[in-house]
Amino acid sequence: MTAQPTPGPIAASVASLMPRARAELTELVAFQSVADPAQFPRSECEAAATWVADALRAEDFTDVAVLDTPDGSQAVYGLLPGPAGAPTVLLYAHYDVQPPLDLAGWDSPPFELTERDGRWYGRGAADCKGGFIMHLLALRALKANGGIPVGVKMIVEGSEEQGTGGLERYAEEHPGLLAADAIVIGDTGNFRVGLPTVTASLRGMTMLRVQVDTLSGNLHSGVFGGAAPDALAALIRVLDSLRAEDGSTTVDGLAADAEWRGLQYTEEDFRRDAKVLDGVELIGAGTVAERLWARPAVTVIGIDCPPVVGATPSVQSTARAQISLRVPPGQDASEATKLLTAHLQAHTPWGARVVVEQVGQGQPFQADVASPAYTSMAEALAAAYPGERMQAAGMGGSIPLCNTLGALYPDAEILLIGLSEPEAKIHAVNESVSPEELERMSVAEALFLRNYARSKRG
Repeated sequence: MTAQPTPGPIAASVASLMPRARAELTELVAFQSVADPAQFPRSECEAAATWVADALRAEDFTDVAVLDTPDGSQAVYGLLPGPAGAPTVLLYAHYDVQPPLDLAGWDSPPFELTERDGRWYGRGAADCKGGFIMHLLALRALKANGGIPVGVKMIVEGSEEQGTGGLERYAEEHPGLLAADAIVIGDTGNFRVGLPTVTASLRGMTMLRVQVDTLSGNLHSGVFGGAAPDALAALIRVLDSLRAEDGSTTVDGLAADAEWRGLQYTEEDFRRDAKVLDGVELIGAGTVAERLWARPAVTVIGIDCPPVVGATPSVQSTARAQISLRVPPGQDASEATKLLTAHLQAHTPWGARVVVEQVGQGQPFQADVASPAYTSMAEALAAAYPGERMQAAGMGGSIPLCNTLGALYPDAEILLIGLSEPEAKIHAVNESVSPEELERMSVAEALFLRNYARSKRG
């Protein structure tokens, strides 16, 4: 490993830029940019895309464009030319966010960045609007210390959380647009605050909706209950078939016994991070790391049925659920979709009618952490986090774009870093980002870009 550059001037520049970063993240979090027009107006995503584009223009990016992608979302692209002969690095983030979920569960408004107990709270603060701010901080720090030594392409998409593949399909239709020597995906995070971590693997994902129909309309449960087939009860039976007694995922024909030999996750740490209630058992078999990063995991993420308040004594004629299946590296998401669909159909009881609809899919991803770019990142992280060494972990979530970029640019090295450590509680209420992590990861990214330029020259 080559000598590590001192982070001093870069770190000082990033520190001085943090007030500006907070102000910008406040503005960006304020956009209710959920890429689901059934829940939030499209104008919120469009306004966020415009904000990102203006931010790139302010940093002297050229060819800045708001791209209309095939799924109806918008991605923002910009180019910052580098010195002659310098490598090109693509920086990625997304401005769309998860819905806020239970508004009453938030301790502060989800779309107002709020400081509390040393963290900044707000939807998207870590996932992944903060990732875009991290990229800006790194580039600004380099500009203040001799210039940016690489060419930079920036792509910030608007439908990552929906898994509808807009940017993936756009990239396939415009294969030269995102070509780069190295790609930094700023959408993962450290294993723990203060422990610099790159993500070595991502589970893929398939999303299905299943609808069960049994009657032409609801019936009075006193008159017909006991003989009339209840669609909601049938759906519950179907969903229950997806788990073994210990909670392990059981999809007919889908392997669920892979091992994980990297960084481990103790049950004690996981219980604390996940805030599991006292006395409640964890589900599944194998180590926690295997359950999270190496094996499939099914989750029922929504059910359409009558709410408790206002419910009537009726036998339900129809019921619907949305199911997410996380697919580990080594398995094909398309094949997993077929197996899950067949399982749902086979386990529907009483001859009930069942319709399964696919609404999203992404392949799993495995990184090569022994590549030259990862060596440059290891040096940068060691400098940004004195006394620590880069760790490699898995991530249970999905970033389908990684596989698309890997197929389009097989020689490009793809690195995954970010701000979504466990305390960030991404996708949950009270999402937050650690400003210290934002600061240190911005320093690390700046140092990586400098290291990587040197390694390509040498």
